[in-house]
Amino acid sequence: MDNSSPHSSRRNSFAGSAYSQAASTRHILSDPADMGYATPKTLAPSSLRADTTGVSLSVNYVPHKFSDAMLGGSTRKRRNNVESTFGLPKFGGGVDAFKSGESRIPGLNDEDDAGGLGGKNPRTGRRSRWTRFKWILFFANILLSGYAIVALIFCLLTWFNIWNHADIVRVGNRPELVLSTIAASLGIFTSLIGWAGILLNNRGFLAWYTLLLWICLAFMCAPGYITYKKRTFNLEGKINAQWSRGLGSDGRLRIQDELQCCGYFSPFIEATVSATCYARSVLPGCKLPYMTFERRILQRWYIVVFSVIALHIGIIITALLCSNHVTYRFGKGMMPKAYRLSMDSMAVVMDNYAQQLAQQHGPEAAKDILARSTLNMNLSTSELSTPVTTIHGHAKYESLTSRPN
Repeated sequence: MDNSSPHSSRRNSFAGSAYSQAASTRHILSDPADMGYATPKTLAPSSLRADTTGVSLSVNYVPHKFSDAMLGGSTRKRRNNVESTFGLPKFGGGVDAFKSGESRIPGLNDEDDAGGLGGKNPRTGRRSRWTRFKWILFFANILLSGYAIVALIFCLLTWFNIWNHADIVRVGNRPELVLSTIAASLGIFTSLIGWAGILLNNRGFLAWYTLLLWICLAFMCAPGYITYKKRTFNLEGKINAQWSRGLGSDGRLRIQDELQCCGYFSPFIEATVSATCYARSVLPGCKLPYMTFERRILQRWYIVVFSVIALHIGIIITALLCSNHVTYRFGKGMMPKAYRLSMDSMAVVMDNYAQQLAQQHGPEAAKDILARSTLNMNLSTSELSTPVTTIHGHAKYESLTSRPN
């Protein structure tokens, strides 16, 4: 039969799968000392080698889509011809992270580790805590915090009627003021999320930080668009409708008191009677001073908003490009701390496998494997020979979990 037939391809795939499964379990039968595991006395970074050829239990899966040449690293060297050594930050990543000699668990004070504290930069030889991307994020978030706090201060001073003619803005431009206050408050909240992600090297916080930046952008565009549209397109007609139908008696009275005017065109047209505004008042109408004030304040408003929006878009781009690079660990194939093998987990693995050997090959073979494992891993037999209770296919080791770490 032709090798290109469907049955042949299925048989080849099954054969490859069987070979993969056999290779994945071969290291369990070997001596733990040959696999790169040592006693706790030899776990110092200086005694471990980066060119270990043995298979570690921490490497659970190597994708088959990478060829042997790519995984072996024989056809390509690292960037700048810098080879990684144990205890130094790894460069590159991507396909190089799956090479057989790569360490999946960083050494002490390794910048690749979660947290990114300690260690020295192999390029400069100096102690390095932050990456260049983290510095860029740091200064970008300073800008975000700065203009968000300044904007919120201006909004609060307007709400508290501290500025000159601030009451006119509270009456005539209330929707724009509300949206600006929400945008400033949301900007401060977003910057706090950003500080948490930057200082703690937490990519989860930085993901929310990047998402909230887009929401801030929407709330920033809203007052800018409203003020630009109001000033550019028929401002006079909008003010006429606002004075006659939108402000009410109380709103007209507050604007009259601020601008020292009476009525819209004169004291006889849509005026609110007060101590200074009455039928024989000599005060001018409010249309011209109110329209002049609105034209000036609306122009300043949207110019400031659109200027900040340009800066905010730059911060969004910075967050998108730099959030995953607050440490050198991204893309390096490093195993999270929650999944790293400890001496306790190795004891559980070997004890479980010894029980499987006892069921298949008898207790003598299991005893021999267990003796070699405890000898090379410096574990006592009493720690491993604990009773096992199987619950839905899983093993529960009570004595190991109760041991002090």
